[in-house]
Amino acid sequence: MSVASEKSHDTQDLRYSTSRAVHVPAGEGPTTWFAGDTYTIKASRESTNGSLGLVDATVPPGGGPIAHIHTRTDEAFYVLSGQLEILDGARTFIAGTGDFVFIPRGTRHRFKNTGVHGARMLFMFTPGGDEGVFRYGDEPRPGHPPPVWTAERFKTPEILRFNEEFGIEIVPEEDPGEDSRIGDRGPGIGREGR
Repeated sequence: MSVASEKSHDTQDLRYSTSRAVHVPAGEGPTTWFAGDTYTIKASRESTNGSLGLVDATVPPGGGPIAHIHTRTDEAFYVLSGQLEILDGARTFIAGTGDFVFIPRGTRHRFKNTGVHGARMLFMFTPGGDEGVFRYGDEPRPGHPPPVWTAERFKTPEILRFNEEFGIEIVPEEDPGEDSRIGDRGPGIGREGR
């Protein structure tokens, strides 16, 4: 077969001519306020045929979710700016700008901004799906900070159903400085101590 006939064959092969890429330009994607953080879904289970979910997050000082476990999903973090304290089982460590963290499914974890400046990160779920919980967040209001959620906010029927369907378990940390309400934070991913 000549080179010319090979090139002709390549253009007839649908793998070479079918467009299937997912492109989400900067500043686009569904954005919600969730537990005081700002999350923009860049890729979802629906847009990637289940392969992954990718979220761009802005985490203010003190922000980050309550400790939780994804029983069916792995999660990875890439810190774009700032620093975040990562809970990994029972240990904690600091992840800073440029650091990558992989959390295998079944591992209790959370991230928390312990600095004085906001942090930005990308996080990814494989397979995709768990990012869907952020759709139950609040609509952003330009010029205003995200509201802090109380424990009751995580007990909405939608979030309870979502966590059960996707195998997300809430396992808060015990903090001797907290009052007795720590065990009553309820299901859902949210900022600790709220």
